[in-house]
Amino acid sequence: MTMNKKVVRIIAIVLAAVMLLSVGFIVLDAISASANTSPTRTQINRLRQELQDYQRRRREVQSHINAIDFEKRTELARKSVLDDRIMLTGMEIDNIIATIEQYELLILEKEHEVDLAQDREDAQFQLYRSRVRDMEENGVISFLEILFDSTNFADLLARMDFVADIMRNDEQMYFDLIDARLATIAAKEALEETKLELEEEEVQLRIMQAELEEQVAEADLLIYQLQQDRDAEAALYAEVAAEEARVLRDINRAEAELRRQEAAEAARRQAQNIVRGTGDLMWPVPSSRNITSEFGSRMHPVFRQMRQHSGIDIAARHGANVLAADRGTVITSRFNSSYGNYIVIAHGENRNGDRITTLYAHLSTRSVSVGDVVEQGQVIGRIGSTGVSTGPHLHFEVMVNGTRVNPMRFL
Repeated sequence: MTMNKKVVRIIAIVLAAVMLLSVGFIVLDAISASANTSPTRTQINRLRQELQDYQRRRREVQSHINAIDFEKRTELARKSVLDDRIMLTGMEIDNIIATIEQYELLILEKEHEVDLAQDREDAQFQLYRSRVRDMEENGVISFLEILFDSTNFADLLARMDFVADIMRNDEQMYFDLIDARLATIAAKEALEETKLELEEEEVQLRIMQAELEEQVAEADLLIYQLQQDRDAEAALYAEVAAEEARVLRDINRAEAELRRQEAAEAARRQAQNIVRGTGDLMWPVPSSRNITSEFGSRMHPVFRQMRQHSGIDIAARHGANVLAADRGTVITSRFNSSYGNYIVIAHGENRNGDRITTLYAHLSTRSVSVGDVVEQGQVIGRIGSTGVSTGPHLHFEVMVNGTRVNPMRFL
């Protein structure tokens, strides 16, 4: 499974590199053409399409990076668990080894007890045999001596009971010693059996430890491979981002040149009907002043990266009116994968001679088209969550002479 993922990633990287080279040649052709001829809307649209391709490809690469990061974090967590299991298994093995050593000492003690019991049993058996042998050799004489030495009949009976007690006691002591020796042998055998079970358990634990160590080695290799994949994807991401930035610069240069030509052509400018605004911007969402994201650097809610937020986000209910911040001419009214439905209005030059442009993104609907002249406060669309968006809101940008600035400076 891991090898298949690796192959898929390599194929994706190769295809991306081919796409990168192909698009690069297209961009070079466009730049070469623009060096020899004046820029046209067709050339600019072509560059914009290429920029969108790069942006799409960059998002795809970032998605691959995110997937690799997730898989790497998962494998690191798995490796941490395996490391803990190896440590605990090793501690368990050490405990079993120490226990086996204690059992070996107990077995040695029991062996010594068996030897002592055997010695006592042998001594008692010899004593018993000696008494029996004496009785066999002396026989009746010994009994007659006991009878003749008795002073009366009662003493005689007592002496006879005494002789019988001695014989019974010797015999019982002998059998007791045999029982004690057998019990000690049984205890020793039980200890040896337990020791064997512990040794078998130690063997199984060592097998488990070896398997865990093998899994850790596999996890280390997979983590290394994932890091290699991530490095390759990161390099590809950097290449695509660099090409994206270069195409954006080409677009800006082409648009600047086109604006210069358009400024020189009064008739073309009149046809485009670009009008001058009041110079003062009004709040574009009358139903809400809830700013959920300021202008500047922030953690992107979708791509989970620190990025420059080029405007402000104003949260509002879905379908709420969006107003033109000032009088001007609609120069863009379209949809793309990032901004969703968005509108750009050119307001001409303000009192300071600066060209002001405003952008309204993530709209659910657009009410104006390119070339329309709109008045300040006119409804141009409605709040939505199209494009890369995490909820209904208006993404509002202000550009001064083609540079994005903090909209709050003008509102």
